[in-house]
Amino acid sequence: MPTQTAYFQGSFVPLAEAKIGIMTQAFLYGTACFEGIRGNWNEDDGTIYLFRLREHYQRLRMSGRILRIALPLSDDELCDLTVELVVRNGYSEDIYIRPIAYKSEEAITPRLHDISDDFLIFVTPFGNYLDSEQGIRCMTSTWRRVEDTAIPARAKVNGMYVNSALAKTEAQENGFDEAIMLDERGHVSEGSGENICIVRNGKLITPSPSDNILEGITLDTVVTLARDELGIETVHRSIDRSELYIASECFMTGTAAHVTAVVEVDRRPVGDGKTGEITQRLQRLFFDAIRGKNDKYSHWLTPVKPQSSGQPEDRQGVKAERVP
Repeated sequence: MPTQTAYFQGSFVPLAEAKIGIMTQAFLYGTACFEGIRGNWNEDDGTIYLFRLREHYQRLRMSGRILRIALPLSDDELCDLTVELVVRNGYSEDIYIRPIAYKSEEAITPRLHDISDDFLIFVTPFGNYLDSEQGIRCMTSTWRRVEDTAIPARAKVNGMYVNSALAKTEAQENGFDEAIMLDERGHVSEGSGENICIVRNGKLITPSPSDNILEGITLDTVVTLARDELGIETVHRSIDRSELYIASECFMTGTAAHVTAVVEVDRRPVGDGKTGEITQRLQRLFFDAIRGKNDKYSHWLTPVKPQSSGQPEDRQGVKAERVP
């Protein structure tokens, strides 16, 4: 296995050496934004499929624009860099890729202007985050989703995830798997790290971006699959808490969560308390698509053959092996 490697301060370095100082502004104030990108391992062809890589970097660039953090490379360069990093790490399993754009100056000042930026990426093995087969039990959190006028939810701001951490811990300490947060108006927003959908009268319903949700790439994928493969319409509108209780199905989507059924909310079963038929069909379609088993959606994937041994010496001397 090659040495675990990160991209840090413009170079590939051993992951153990990728360190920031304790006075780094992003560490002090959460002034950073990130993406979570899945690499899904296909044992049959020995390939890791990076899922919607370009779209994740486009969203990271948008987050950076909100935080006044400039990405140092073009989208093509960021994609190529990520492929190379995956090759260097040599994993033959599901992985998680975390690019972070952050305020890198060592400065005690809570501001965004006139503070230097930097960019890093690391890769780590990453299996199932939630139980997508059996489904999960959720509670509506007492913690409200942060408002766009406080910290914009359409940006993946590192510091904002204190909001998610409070809700997640509250849920798990009360015996649930995940939290569902409401916005300040009492409408359903999202989970601690997932978008949420319900099924009513044969349609998918999911909160609109104005309900303080992250504009999810996995959610967009599921909406596309529902429309193109199942002929199911998606309605983007506000959802009241009580509507969760009368939905025929409910599920969460996200880079970590994939497509995970919610089988209980606030100790009330959703539907018959099992993963619903539409959710099951969407799960099958989604997992086939992200693992390269449906050629129709190959445009969502960047296939990479992991490096089996050895360690490249420098970026210029390496050609990451993409699969045609």
